[in-house]
Order: sequence, then C-alpha cells, then structure tokens
Amino acid sequence: MPPTITASWARIDAWLAKHAPVSHALLNPPVTDGALAVAEAVVGREFPAEIRESLRCHDGLSSWGNIFPRQPPLSAAGIAHHWQMCMDIKEDDEDGDEEPWWHPLWIPWAESDGDSQVIDLRPGPDHGKLGSASHDDCGLYGLWPGIAAYLAAVADALDSGGPVGYWHPYLLDGHDGSQMWWSRAGETELHGKPLRPVT
Repeated sequence: MPPTITASWARIDAWLAKHAPVSHALLNPPVTDGALAVAEAVVGREFPAEIRESLRCHDGLSSWGNIFPRQPPLSAAGIAHHWQMCMDIKEDDEDGDEEPWWHPLWIPWAESDGDSQVIDLRPGPDHGKLGSASHDDCGLYGLWPGIAAYLAAVADALDSGGPVGYWHPYLLDGHDGSQMWWSRAGETELHGKPLRPVT
C-alpha cells in the first residue's frame, strides 16, 4: 500500500517550500465544504475518496504551474467545469467508438490544455485507477493504481531526483526564487534559462 495522499502531499509541500518557493506559493488552501458540495452537485455524484482527500490538502492551484510530471491538479470548481465541458462536447460529437473520448464516470483530477488525469469509476478491472485522457484521442492510457500511488512517486522523485515515468524534476531559477519544472532526461534549459536537475 502506498502512503496516504495526505502524507505524500505533506512531503511535497515541505520540499516545494524549501526548494521551489515560487511553485509552493501557487498551492491553494484546502477546499471548503461548500465549494466541494457545489462541485459534486454539478457532476451529480460524490467525488472519489482520493480526489476528496487531495482537495482537503490543496484545492488545486491559484494559477498554472508545472509542479507535477503531467497536468496540475484542479480545484473542486475546476473539476466540475472540466467535467461539464467534456460532457457538453461529448454530447455534440458522439461517434460510437468502442473506447470513448470521454465518459460520465471519468472524474478529472488534473488538467492542462484539454488533456486530463481522471479517476475511472466505470465497473471493471480499472475501476478507481488514475489514467490520462487526451483531448484528441479515445480511451485512457498511462494508468496508475490511484492518486495515492502517483503522489507517492512524485514525493519520492523530489526527495531522490529520480523520474516519474519518463519525466524528471528540475528547478528553474528566477529573480523571485526557484520554481518546479518537469521535463525529459537531459534537458539543460528552458527558454534560454538553465534547468537544474533535482538530485
């Protein structure tokens, strides 16, 4: 069993506060009960326990940040908005594919540029797993056992400098402090600014 989501978030928080304060400052406080209830009403169901636990650590980010290997975590309101947007698009673009472009039982947890990480609530062997849904493809890929396993891998990578899949952690220095960045192995700069590998 991986550590709890709360425990992994605490490790990530501590690491970001020490090494990447610019990124740490983007983390929102925990979700309020009211905001959670409003978001769940839009989706029409209680969010999965792992999403609820993560939201009770941080209600997403205040603005976009590359703090995780893939997409940044959404706020409760962002989850509801992205789910509803995908449902609206799905209804306008039904094509009968065996693997859906979007499914009502996919609950988004993280999103960027239309690509999202979702908890799959469909019955079957992948129930409860965290997968990636692309805005221009069908089905889920890159499955994790859940958010707990994913966050534990992120926390381990920050502490050790190792990868999460093929994504490696870097630090990007600026006048207001360092920020987190994830990229492929061997990257040395971003827009002309040096990237420091996390070790």
